[in-house]
Amino acid sequence: MSQNEHIECLIIGSGPAGYTAAIYAARADMKPVMYEGMQPGGQLTITTEVENYPGFPHGVQGPEMMNMFKEQATRLGADVRYGMATAVDFSNRPFKVTIDESKVVEAQTVIIATGASAKWLGIPSEQRLNTRGVSACAVCDGFFFRGKDVAIVGGGDTACEEASYLAKLCNKVYMIVRKESFRASKAMQQRVSTTPNIEILYNTETDEILGEDKVSGARLRNNKTNELREIAISGFFVAIGHHPNTDIFKGWIDLDEQGYIKTVPGSSRTNIAGVFACGDAQDKIYRQAITAAGSGCMAALDAERFLAAQ
Repeated sequence: MSQNEHIECLIIGSGPAGYTAAIYAARADMKPVMYEGMQPGGQLTITTEVENYPGFPHGVQGPEMMNMFKEQATRLGADVRYGMATAVDFSNRPFKVTIDESKVVEAQTVIIATGASAKWLGIPSEQRLNTRGVSACAVCDGFFFRGKDVAIVGGGDTACEEASYLAKLCNKVYMIVRKESFRASKAMQQRVSTTPNIEILYNTETDEILGEDKVSGARLRNNKTNELREIAISGFFVAIGHHPNTDIFKGWIDLDEQGYIKTVPGSSRTNIAGVFACGDAQDKIYRQAITAAGSGCMAALDAERFLAAQ
């Protein structure tokens, strides 16, 4: 046997998409091998309570849920390993994938489930209070701030959508916009500017998020006058975009201008036969655990059919 390990189905990345792909691939006897990546379990491991995933009537902690997904995948026969794909060669099959810059594995099919990472402001209090009132997902966490005052940072469509969503649940929503206008579409700007409980603060940046063990307020800076003001809030949402974790696939896989993987509509197929993509690495619209899991199922089924046709 050559020094390279030969794998029928290689899954790069974990999280709901990757683990679901592993569950389906294992049941189809594809002997999947998964490398979990830098953040085993993906974005859900930095979420606290998950209340919108069916089957958990009392909610579940994000990390606990990902452990359950992983346990199910391994029980069914998936080989889940710690390690990170650092380079790929998709020029011909079997595909070559380098793990941790040292080991090369060869795979007949590859499922990409590398996810996306939220972009953060980069202030220390943001990480310290993450999951204690600081969140990058209003749809995931807005419910916990029902009837309270919150702030959201961002000037694009996502920020406007999330502000509108929060306005239905919260008493008041401060929108912190760095420039003197939105980047968002006219329709989205219209929606937030006509919502009575959204207050838009233009030319404003976050100096500090306040609070010891949970968010109690924010100190804001007007970037024209340099004037500081404090607002009392219970929740602080960051909506300045996500960065898909797809850099190693550049030049091999077709990506859109933001770096998300392009898949054939209604499937998980990429421009390379035998390479499939699922979860947030290819979905910039829904970005939910359940849609990621569904696309992981699609990727495993697509990979199974691809192998059967060979």
